[in-house]
Amino acid sequence: MNPHIAEVAGVNVDTRHWIGGQRVASAQTFADISPIDETEIAQVSLGTATDVDAAVAAARAAFPAWAAMPVAQRCEILRKVADIVESRVEDLAQVETRDNGSLLRSHRRGVMPRVAMNFRFFADFAEKELAHPDMEVRGHRERITYDPAGVVAIITPWNAPLMLATWRIGPALAAGNCVVLKPPEWAPLTASMLADITAEAGLPPGVFNVVQGTGISAGAPLTAHPGINRLCFTGSVPTAGVIAKAAAPNIVPLSFELGGKSPLVVFADADLDMAVDIAVEQFDNAGQVCLKGARLIVEESIADEFTQRVVDKAATLVQGDPRDEATDVSALIARRHFEQVSGFVERAIADGATAILGGGPNDELGGLFFRPTIFVDAKPGSEILTEEVFGPVLTIERFSTETEAMDLANNTRFGLAATLVTGDAERAERVSAALDAGTVWVNCFFVRDLGAPFGGNNQSGIGREGGVWSFDFYTNIKNSTFSPNGWRNHG
Repeated sequence: MNPHIAEVAGVNVDTRHWIGGQRVASAQTFADISPIDETEIAQVSLGTATDVDAAVAAARAAFPAWAAMPVAQRCEILRKVADIVESRVEDLAQVETRDNGSLLRSHRRGVMPRVAMNFRFFADFAEKELAHPDMEVRGHRERITYDPAGVVAIITPWNAPLMLATWRIGPALAAGNCVVLKPPEWAPLTASMLADITAEAGLPPGVFNVVQGTGISAGAPLTAHPGINRLCFTGSVPTAGVIAKAAAPNIVPLSFELGGKSPLVVFADADLDMAVDIAVEQFDNAGQVCLKGARLIVEESIADEFTQRVVDKAATLVQGDPRDEATDVSALIARRHFEQVSGFVERAIADGATAILGGGPNDELGGLFFRPTIFVDAKPGSEILTEEVFGPVLTIERFSTETEAMDLANNTRFGLAATLVTGDAERAERVSAALDAGTVWVNCFFVRDLGAPFGGNNQSGIGREGGVWSFDFYTNIKNSTFSPNGWRNHG
């Protein structure tokens, strides 16, 4: 039996690194624990600076040929990757559910098909849409081109590890770059499966590399590596600060998608059924979603009814094994994170906030299951209103005027997203313009075209990705100016 192959949900997954088109093992490993039952499902290679050096070297060696390959040929390979992902949705869904505890039905129907879509969309965009018309100034022609930047380092989170990784891998590869991916140590397995898929699709060795490991063992040497040309990170604000400091001496352009404490503002003129449905949707993925509207901000005249209806509907959510189609809310990712969420809730209660739903672990299920929780009467400026819990925890605040609503909504150091529910079209235009967030949803949630920009304001991130904004980041944009003078006639 191969010690580097883990059987997870009936699927064999190689737990070594993928460097230069080959599997590479480390001397040490780390345990991959499933949040469903806290059992070990794999021993994964613990990458070190040596592995990072090898991966960056492989990427740099592969870069000239990959960058020079005609874009149509590059993108055809990426479409083949998408085809293979689609043929393996069930295996990918089963493994990622076991690995990070998210709902199997969501992985089957949404997340893994989106992985394929990421590759296909950015391949199509690079081939068909990535162009800028020539410009003319004083009779001179200016040509704008998108040149590959080089080696892209990508560090991804555990809440949607494969989908969020390919959201960046897709445009990076389509633009002609090579990639070194450091997957999350709490959910590393589908990244390894993707490596096999890229090889099967014909991606040349070294173009895509995976180094497993922890943030300290593999992430730190990757972020400080002088051989990378772009650095992408999705995660917490404190970690982003450490990464930025490490990358600063190399002057590496950064793309950060960080935390949020997003508002969900409900006006009295809203469709109340819609507002309640959107509010309860914030418990998706056990609240482990950076974009979620964790702060429900509700107009006073409907606050009592809205609150009761949200509590009643949230109380019907089924918590349990994510592999069960009936389950709505699963477990938190890891024991350490479970304790962090518990600490937030305990401190909120001690500080005077009232839990009108949940308020602690699900003792009936045990393990890492935390009950969907809703707080009211939290003190203004208190931790539960200002810090990202990243769990199934919402707060409800009240307002009387539109101005007060905007003051509450924008009273955050974050600015990733905001949601607005109103029946007044003029108010929707006015309030959406006033909300300080990179994404604003009006009477909807979680709707976005891959061609639209995505990113956060303030401490929620740096930069935008999606459509042309991705290629703005993953390329060196060149302006070549041609004079009408000095040409010789070779006719």
